[in-house]
Amino acid sequence: MEQRMTGRGRAGRPKPGREIDLYSTQEGTRAVGNPVRRAILAALREGDCTFEEIVALAGRAKSTVSVHLQDLAAAGVVGSRPDPADARKKVFFLVGDLIVSVSPEDRVTDDLAVYAGAYRAGSGDSNAFYRLAFRTIRVALMQEGVLLDPLLTHAGERIGEELYPAVADPETATFCANIARFWEEHRLGRIEVAGMEPPVLLVYDCFECADLPVTGKPACAFDSGILRALFSHHYGRPAAVAETQCYSMGFDHCRFEIVVEDKPAGDG
Repeated sequence: MEQRMTGRGRAGRPKPGREIDLYSTQEGTRAVGNPVRRAILAALREGDCTFEEIVALAGRAKSTVSVHLQDLAAAGVVGSRPDPADARKKVFFLVGDLIVSVSPEDRVTDDLAVYAGAYRAGSGDSNAFYRLAFRTIRVALMQEGVLLDPLLTHAGERIGEELYPAVADPETATFCANIARFWEEHRLGRIEVAGMEPPVLLVYDCFECADLPVTGKPACAFDSGILRALFSHHYGRPAAVAETQCYSMGFDHCRFEIVVEDKPAGDG
């Protein structure tokens, strides 16, 4: 491994660059900068893979992939188990969690002063300073190509776990209305329920992203984590949250679609 410091991606042949992914493991945080290893881990974030599948996705020789898998396993980022279809082979899976990516290609060039200087004393909005701080930190990191989405998603899930009892209701319509009321009361934005099968939430004046630079990519990882935890509890099974529209994509709102998996929550 390159270094020791105490979700989901796209597979494929890696491009040259200086990108670095940070993974959280039981032994500590691991920095992965090698493009082949990053490609392998991107494949495993999509789902468990056999050795042959990883070779095809990484676009490298079997011997090269084998060495990288051994190093990733030794670092506690990757695990394996016997393939049920052929005990002579292994199925590999991700053990560590992706928490941060650093990508020079994703740097934004917006002037930080535009965001840091947006605060106006005496506005009457008690949350204005905290929105300012959150926004400024996000933009400062984006200027350096630091992508916090995985970490923000995990943090949002933790908050969603704590928030669920305050908005819980067996009726999905009432549950969504409770979420909307909580968002508005805490000035996180204004939620409109645009659909119920599946649930679709539109967020206006979004706390997380309304003032962020337009990058063409969704930016509400924190909100997505909260909603994932809330709806997973509500349905008693894992729920995925797809943000299909966002202020950072040039829209005047954020759109979240809830997709519920078939298996009960907690099943492996």
